[in-house]
Amino acid sequence: MKPIPVTHGGTDALGVPAHDFSTNRNACGPCPQALDALSQAHAAQYPDPHYTALRARLADLHGVQAERIVIAASASDFIHRITMHAVREGAAVASLPAHHYGDYAHAAQVWRLRQAARDGITEAGPGLHWACAPSSPLGRPEDVWPLWSEPAPPGTWRVIDCAYAPLRLEPGMEPAVPSPVRDAWQMWTPNKALGMTGVRAAYAIAPEAVPHDEIDALRALSPSWPVGAHGEAMLTAWTAPATRQWLAQSLQRLRDWKAQQIDLVQRLGWQVLPGSQANYFVARWPQARQGDAMQTRLAQLRAQGIKLRDCDSFGLPGCVRMGVLAPASQNALLAAWQPMEKHHAIE
Repeated sequence: MKPIPVTHGGTDALGVPAHDFSTNRNACGPCPQALDALSQAHAAQYPDPHYTALRARLADLHGVQAERIVIAASASDFIHRITMHAVREGAAVASLPAHHYGDYAHAAQVWRLRQAARDGITEAGPGLHWACAPSSPLGRPEDVWPLWSEPAPPGTWRVIDCAYAPLRLEPGMEPAVPSPVRDAWQMWTPNKALGMTGVRAAYAIAPEAVPHDEIDALRALSPSWPVGAHGEAMLTAWTAPATRQWLAQSLQRLRDWKAQQIDLVQRLGWQVLPGSQANYFVARWPQARQGDAMQTRLAQLRAQGIKLRDCDSFGLPGCVRMGVLAPASQNALLAAWQPMEKHHAIE
C-alpha cells in the first residue's frame, strides 16, 4: 500500500515564509487576549488530565453538556482517533468531500478503510463520513448538507470539520453547520481563528444522541494529557468574551483585505473560483503558468519569502489556495510577480 502524501502549508525547510499565503490562519492574529493567556499558563504543572474546567467552559460556549466535549491534541489527532474508533466498531468505508484536507484520506488509508467516491451529495451508507464547514480549499457550503439532514443509519459516523466556521466573512449568513444536521460530530480548532496555528489544541462535540460509553471509548484512545498547559490556555481564552470581540473586529478587517486581494490576483490574470465565504479562496493560474511552469514559479516566489498553496493535492491542478493577508504581503506578491512576468515575456 503506497502511502498518501500529506501536504500542508506553512513553515517548510526554508523556514517561516515572510508572506505566507499557504495557510488559512487569521492574518490579524495572534489574538492578544490568547497570547496573554499563554503567558500566564502554568508551564511547570501538568494540566488536569480530565480537563474538567476547560470542558465546562467549552460546553457553556456551545450550549451543550460538558460530557459531550472531547479534548484533542489537534484536528489531525482527532481525525485519526475517530477513524480508529469507527474501524474498531465495524466501519468499512469512508467518504470524503470531492476536495478535502489530506489527513481525512491519510487516516482512512492507515486504518484500511475503503474510500467511497462522492459526486456531490452521495455517501456510501454506514461508515465514516467527512464534511467541512465551510469547505477547504473552496470555502463553500458542502453539498452533502441535504443528505445529512436525514437521520444517520446505524453504524454511521458523520464528522464536520469546523476549523473555518469562525472565519466566514460574509455578514448575515446562515450558520456554517445547518441546524437540521443533528447527528454529526463537530471538530473545532480555534488556533486558526485566533491566528496562532503554532499552538496545537482542539476539541470535538459529540452529537446529543451518542451514548456516554461511546464518548468514553473515544477518550480512552487518547494518550494522557493530549493538550499541554499552553494549548489549554488557548482553548480557555477562546471562550472569553474579549476574545470573541477581537475575532468579530478582525473579520471586518479581513473582509476589506480579501476584496483587495481578489482584485490584485485578477489584475495578475488569475481566475478566482467563485463562492468562497471564508478568509481564503482558490485562484487558477493562466494556462502558460501551469504544470512544470507552475512549480518553477512557486519555487521562485518561495525564494523571495512568498509561499502559496498548490491545490494539486486537493484535486485542483493549476490552482493555488490563498489565505487572505494584509496589504503589505499583497504588495510583496505583486512586486515579485511582475518582474518574473516581464522576464518571461522577454524570453
